[in-house]
Formats: sequence, C-alpha cells, structure tokens
Amino acid sequence: MISISKPGNHHDPGKIAPGHTGLRRICVGLLLAGSLLASTGCTSLVVGAGATAGVAAMQERGFKNSVNDNAITANLWRKYLEIDKDMFVDIDIEVVEGEVLLAGRVPSDAVEMKAVEVAWQTNGVKRVINKLQVGKEVGLMDTASDLLISTRIKTALMFDSRVYAINYTIETVDGTVYLMGIAQNRDELDRVISHVRATSYVKRVVNFVRLKDDPTRKRT
Repeated sequence: MISISKPGNHHDPGKIAPGHTGLRRICVGLLLAGSLLASTGCTSLVVGAGATAGVAAMQERGFKNSVNDNAITANLWRKYLEIDKDMFVDIDIEVVEGEVLLAGRVPSDAVEMKAVEVAWQTNGVKRVINKLQVGKEVGLMDTASDLLISTRIKTALMFDSRVYAINYTIETVDGTVYLMGIAQNRDELDRVISHVRATSYVKRVVNFVRLKDDPTRKRT
C-alpha cells in the first residue's frame, strides 16, 4: 500500500504517508550487517513511526482498526523476513480493516503461494487479496516509474479538498494502481479514481475501496 497507510507523514491528517519499501530495505541492510532485530524488530518500529494515535483516530476506520491493521502489517513483515529477506523486500502489504492486499513481483509460484498462505494464517486477517505477479524482478526504471505514479497520485489527492486522502492506500506495480480504503461516498470515490486515471503512465486501476456506509463494514 500509496497504505496511503504506509508509515510516513503524521503532521497533517489530510496527507498520505509515503511508501515503506525503502525503509524495509534499510532494515534488511541492518540485519545483513549484523544488527540484532528483536521479536518486534525493525518492521514494527517502521510501522509505529507513522501510526500515531492522532492520525489513527482521524481515519475513518478508527483507532482500534488502525492499530489492528498495523499489527497485522508488522506481523506479516516479520514473518516474511524470517522466511526470506527477498519476500520481505519484494512484497508490498496494505491492510484496511483486516483485509490484506499483497502486491509486488515474486520469482516463482511457490513463493506466491507461501506468501498468501502466511497472510491467511496471520491473526486478525479477514481476507487476502492476492495481486502478486510472478516473473523476473522489474528494472530500476520500472520501479522509478511506479514510484513517480504513486507520488503524483498522492499529491493530487492531498490537494483535493473534496477528498479525505488519509483514508486511502495505493500501491503501483508495473503501472497498475491498486486502491484500498474507505470512501465517504460515491462522489469522493469517483474523484479519487478520476485522479488516478488522469495520472501519466497509469495502465490500469484496480479498486478495492469500500464506501463508508457499506454494510459489510459493520462486521469489522
């Protein structure tokens, strides 16, 4: 996941947090350098950095769900790191009210199946949305393009006064943008999707956003 809910800016509730892939790479580097990660590890430290109580309380999902979602994310990062550092680096995780989106590119079907299995076995997970792609690792230019797409979308949402950007998470993989979050209403969601489609180099939009009054949210 934009996690737009990935760890990051916690000063302005209307702003979207940046991606955490770079921070995870730092954690891996520290691990390989011999730094000791406790059971909560660097991953939970990264999650906690952007998940302040104030921001969590302002999100539509509420403080409790926000904390639970961050706990799921931290547990998954830890599990993937324990299995294979490449899984930890290659797989992007977004969690909204117990629904887990797995995105990114993995080298084999076996890795994909293992990643999905581990996600389902993680406490608190209600649904796993598997959007992992199997194939060769993307090049630096492709990765930079995806980052540029996400950054442009974040900026557009952040400056749209009719969109409460903090409620949305976005992941971009090979030009495909995955949306998650909670929309205040259909009009707001349509504006978000329009911003995404208007962004250069976006090939496809995959929407998993739920409306605020969606009856399925009553079970969360």
